[in-house]
Amino acid sequence: MVAFTLGLVVPVIRNADKMNFAEIEKEINTLAKKATDGSISIDEMAGGSFTISNGGVYGSLLSTPIINPPQSAILGMHSIVSRPMVVAGNIVPRPMMYIALTYDHRLIDGREAVFFLRRIKDVVEDPRRLLLDI
Repeated sequence: MVAFTLGLVVPVIRNADKMNFAEIEKEINTLAKKATDGSISIDEMAGGSFTISNGGVYGSLLSTPIINPPQSAILGMHSIVSRPMVVAGNIVPRPMMYIALTYDHRLIDGREAVFFLRRIKDVVEDPRRLLLDI
């Protein structure tokens, strides 16, 4: 997701499954520059299957992201804010972020969607899990 002078555009990172983190980051930066200077093409925004929306950069605490057909799902990630949590019987402040997954039930089973959200939670809380594939 990239902020565009006339609104929000969602460029597609093609073949992300074959890229490492550095390559994905480089492609994001390339597309962000194109979006910012207005040179991004329609083809660079078409044909995606999954979207990650980061409304948290604008202060969003929670929303329901909407699927843009023909995509199968969209993950909305929101602001990280301090919330009271009970830890070992004590109330302590902890950073929390709400995430929301909207998906096409014709393509994705609800059980699998919940497992995906749990995996996202795990790797956001401990990024080593993603990097080490554990």
